[in-house]
Amino acid sequence: MIRAIASSLTVCAVSASFAALLLAGSASAQDKTVHVYNWSDYIDADTLDAFTKETGIKVVYDTYDNNEIVETKLLTGKSGYDIVVPSGPFLERLIKAGVFQKMDQSKIPNAKNLWPEISDRLKTFDPDNQYAINYMWGTTGIGLNVAKVRERLGPDAALNTWDLVLNPEVAAKLKDCGIYILDSPEDLFPGILDYLGLNPDSKDQKDLQKAADALTKVRPYIQKFHSSEYISALANGDICVAVGYSGDILQAATRAEEARNGVEISYHVPREGALMWFDSFAIPADAPHPEEARAFIDFMNRPEIAAKNASFVSYASGNLAAKPLVDEAVRNNPGIYPDDETMKRLFTNTAYDDRTQRIVTRLWTRIKTGR
Repeated sequence: MIRAIASSLTVCAVSASFAALLLAGSASAQDKTVHVYNWSDYIDADTLDAFTKETGIKVVYDTYDNNEIVETKLLTGKSGYDIVVPSGPFLERLIKAGVFQKMDQSKIPNAKNLWPEISDRLKTFDPDNQYAINYMWGTTGIGLNVAKVRERLGPDAALNTWDLVLNPEVAAKLKDCGIYILDSPEDLFPGILDYLGLNPDSKDQKDLQKAADALTKVRPYIQKFHSSEYISALANGDICVAVGYSGDILQAATRAEEARNGVEISYHVPREGALMWFDSFAIPADAPHPEEARAFIDFMNRPEIAAKNASFVSYASGNLAAKPLVDEAVRNNPGIYPDDETMKRLFTNTAYDDRTQRIVTRLWTRIKTGR
């Protein structure tokens, strides 16, 4: 009797333990999470819901407005993020600092859909594509309120040129309707150097000084140095020229169309050449959930998902298989997907070393303050 009771208790204990393991396993499955840190307004939220619905992995999604914030968090360590999306030169610096773990594309089957040319250009920052997979890419160029610019420069004036903001005689004519310049020397100096006939990736102090001098000459005509305010300013008709990112300016154009306010915004890749930028998925070395991170990146590289995101944000996807699926208005816009000839005029810039960064920061401060 005692043995029977003991046996019964043992069976109950084993059953209870098994049930507890099942509950723990179930809870573990439910608790699967991936922490993503990305630029603001940079993904179709429906794709996040679709990922969670299919995989059971919850997405904790935070946003930022500049690369410096990401760099500081990652260099400090223990950021808690599984995926970040830094731009090219910052990606390069952080790779050298040992911040990221290797991507291991064998665990990301949809990496087969990546755009070979874009991946090849990304090697400027990530040799052999070991640490990053491109998410979106674009150019830094010129956004215009077409009517206001034509009114001041005439119907036949070229609009696809850096002269609009770097030629003092031209910029002076546009001062009254407003010129905004991107508050990012890393994105501006390369284009200015190229405009001056110099190496856009130059780290020579004399070349950087020439770029600063060129911008100083037009400083009296610049209304504001901005981070993202130009989107609303262009869309509302408050300014007539902005130097900024291709997708942002095209978002401004879309907003103006939706508002039916009569404002026509166009984006131009300068004929002299323009900087090509890349925002890419990367996994921090101390990511709490690296496998979930790879699952997320793989999902985002399904052609239909990548196309949905590209259509939403009006940027070119680094996923070539997605291109035919992108909304026609986005896919056929040469400001988003440039033709082959324009692609030849695009260049990349490598990260500044600490010494050059100090020089650039000092020059930029003088430009902005006029001192």
